Amino acid sequence: MTEVVTLGEALGVVSADRLRHDLTARLDVAGPELTTAIGMARLGHSATWVGRVGDDEIGARVLAVLRGEGVDVSHARVDTSAGTGLILRQRRVGRVRRTVHYRARSAGSRLSPADVPVDVVRSARVLHVTGITAAVSGTAWSAVHHAIKLAADAGVTVSVDVAHRPDLWPDHREAKETLTELAKSADVLFVNADELELIDTALSTVPEIVVTRGGKGASATVGGIRYDAPAAPVTVVDPGGAGASFVAGYLSALLEELHPAARLRRGVALAAYTVASPSHWQGLPTRDELPPATVAG
Repeated sequence: MTEVVTLGEALGVVSADRLRHDLTARLDVAGPELTTAIGMARLGHSATWVGRVGDDEIGARVLAVLRGEGVDVSHARVDTSAGTGLILRQRRVGRVRRTVHYRARSAGSRLSPADVPVDVVRSARVLHVTGITAAVSGTAWSAVHHAIKLAADAGVTVSVDVAHRPDLWPDHREAKETLTELAKSADVLFVNADELELIDTALSTVPEIVVTRGGKGASATVGGIRYDAPAAPVTVVDPGGAGASFVAGYLSALLEELHPAARLRRGVALAAYTVASPSHWQGLPTRDELPPATVAG
């Protein structure tokens, strides 16, 4: 039995200061669900990632990274008729980056309800999904909806990260309606402060709401009681992956039945490790590297 199941799109990432001029570039893989799965696996939890990758070198790298980190990818699919999506990132001034996505008709966007492993979802302790997967295509949204129904019917905790990406939602009204519906399905809801207004009608229906505020820390409202944690002091190399890493830390502590304040501290710690690294996932800590304050409730 796996503890956490997550499903979504993984992409290749090519980074450079100026792609048209640099002779070298950095190749990585990314995706919020990939990051969350790796973060939990490094802390000793069993995690399963469900998704589609292309029959190409980037797809092979995605699966190799996940396998190497101990994440179960036995239910991932290699799509022979679509390629793995790609992100091009250029650093312009300081930490300011220009990012371009090439994900139209990607393998990841072809995720469908048929790809969801029914028995694996039903036997998990947590199902984690994001609004990004719901946005990439109609079939991906159907896969998310199907997985949530399976989990809810089986009494599995449903974790949702709103993860609103405006570039994926040309219609703001559609984004609000879809992400609100997604948020209402959550047992544990992750939302950043800027997204609260977008899904405000869902907030009264969710039993556990976790709000991240960047450099101002995070809060969790559980059973009507609010808990707060400050952000960790850290030199930011790249803010990418912070949200998904925070989710991994929080869910890890949730599975261990730690106090909400300890859940926040672990989430903040994992986010700090990530933003201190140029990769969305490579800087994630092992359990031995966790700060003492995040180990016990």
